[in-house]
Amino acid sequence: MRTIPLFIGLFVLLSLTNCQSKKEAHKEETKYLVSSPLKKDTSITKDYVCQIHSIRHIELRALEKGYLKRIYVDEGQHVKEGQKMFFIMPNVYQADLQKAKAEAKMAEIELQNTQLLAEGNVVSQNELAMAKASFDKANAEVALAETHLGFTDIRAPFNGIMDHLEAREGSLLDEGELLTTLSDNSKMWIYFNVPESEYLDYIISKDRDNKKEVTLLMANNKPFNQRGIVETIQGEFNNETGNIAFRATFPNPDGILRHGETGSILMKVPLKNVLLIPQKATFEVMDKKYVFVIDKEDKVRQREITVGAELPHLFEVQKGLSENDKVLLEGIRMVKNGEKIHYKFEKPESILSNLELYSE
Repeated sequence: MRTIPLFIGLFVLLSLTNCQSKKEAHKEETKYLVSSPLKKDTSITKDYVCQIHSIRHIELRALEKGYLKRIYVDEGQHVKEGQKMFFIMPNVYQADLQKAKAEAKMAEIELQNTQLLAEGNVVSQNELAMAKASFDKANAEVALAETHLGFTDIRAPFNGIMDHLEAREGSLLDEGELLTTLSDNSKMWIYFNVPESEYLDYIISKDRDNKKEVTLLMANNKPFNQRGIVETIQGEFNNETGNIAFRATFPNPDGILRHGETGSILMKVPLKNVLLIPQKATFEVMDKKYVFVIDKEDKVRQREITVGAELPHLFEVQKGLSENDKVLLEGIRMVKNGEKIHYKFEKPESILSNLELYSE
């Protein structure tokens, strides 16, 4: 009776030993995928928050004091150059013009009489010159009165779209009081801030004289249907942010963009001779990025790296790796620092070309 339990125990022990041996053999036979960083030229799409401005955005103000008699336009309306927009009650200015014309007529008569007297040597040439000066002054007063009267008829200085009405019909306006704003949205100026380091890369690049194309990502996260061109860079850096403003011009034929909108500018920035590795080859410890590098003894060694630009599925490595290093791509959570592994090396060109397959 005692031999049966002894036999069962021996069988279980042999089975467990056999399973453990199989697991160890399986672990030893596991081959991990390894590759090297790839050095190449590429580009990255940078994202910059931007402010959208009309190419012309002005304030329309009352140039004369008076009652706002008529408003010919409405908020949000498209207006044409020369179109009537506001009319200020002109009674006072019409009276000033009539008075100026009457005084000019009197000065004209006085000049004619003085000319007759001067021809008969009754008055001197100096008196004739004084009469002519008075006549010229009176005509200048007429021109000034006509100008003031013209200021009561406010017209659009260019084609554009109106903003909010700041005054209503019947309002008493002071000189210089704001009536509305007018925007020319045929083209848009879009400003975005670029860090100093990226500005320097841009300004010393060989293609700095070429007009650089950019894309506008609108607030609804959709790209604008027109391409823009970087035309100017402002003259000074912002001392608080260390940035400098670039300005891109976008055509706006459909009037989609309006003054004051926001969005993002997408600009391709070239990266020359950089080291690239798959993002999945990295892991983080205390906000620092690491990879496993295979040493000469086929052991994995944890190494800290410095990451620069981030591309789809890729990191640019600025520090910590070289082209000759062998980097573990798979099984990062299955190995330990200093552990000897079996691996299969694959060329980095092949890894990057099939990155979509390996990214899962």
